[in-house]
Amino acid sequence: MQSSTSRETEQKFEYSMNGLVLESVDKERDIGVVVDNSLKPSLQCAEAARRATGVLTQITMAFLYRDRVTFLRLYTQFVRCHLEFSVTAWSPWTAGDIDVLEKVQIKAINLITGLKGKSYMEKLQELGIQSLEQRRVRFDLIQTFKILRGYDNVETGTWFTLVGSDVTRPTRMTSYKDNLVPKHSRTDLRRNFYSNRVVNLWNNLPVEIKDAKSLNIFKSLLDAHL
Repeated sequence: MQSSTSRETEQKFEYSMNGLVLESVDKERDIGVVVDNSLKPSLQCAEAARRATGVLTQITMAFLYRDRVTFLRLYTQFVRCHLEFSVTAWSPWTAGDIDVLEKVQIKAINLITGLKGKSYMEKLQELGIQSLEQRRVRFDLIQTFKILRGYDNVETGTWFTLVGSDVTRPTRMTSYKDNLVPKHSRTDLRRNFYSNRVVNLWNNLPVEIKDAKSLNIFKSLLDAHL
């Protein structure tokens, strides 16, 4: 006998507009981001990696000498943008999807001549750049600061629940009024949604970073911290 949960999962609905039934599709592109019916970012990760790899291949064919200045600039301007376009909306959380993106940057970094570092992380440190995974954390925190400080014209309560100043049981989390209250999530999809995955990252930041007087100061303090 099927459980009610299974029946609800399988239930589908028809939607119409002006008397015409809308076509049902498994995936759709919304402002350049591919979303499928699982709401997981795997398709977007694969497509972003494919586009970035294509551009990287063209660059490597055009430039035989791949120095750390010119080639790195070409990579950051023309390749990495495909791996990070609107990434806060579809940031991956599975090891497979994370690797699909990171491998493109690993390939690009390994093409640069004259690096002394042996490991990927050593080469990144030598070049003064971060891994894509670290950059996604940075993007999430910057977006959170912009929402909380009114840089983006959105309602803060739509995304976050703040601790506030009226706290009956002071704890480490409630010690700062603009800390975020975590929400219970039963699925990985919900747990890794932007407004949930950023809660602990934001709460664990030093207060002096969260209290930055401007966006540029926040970015500078955050980069030094990360």
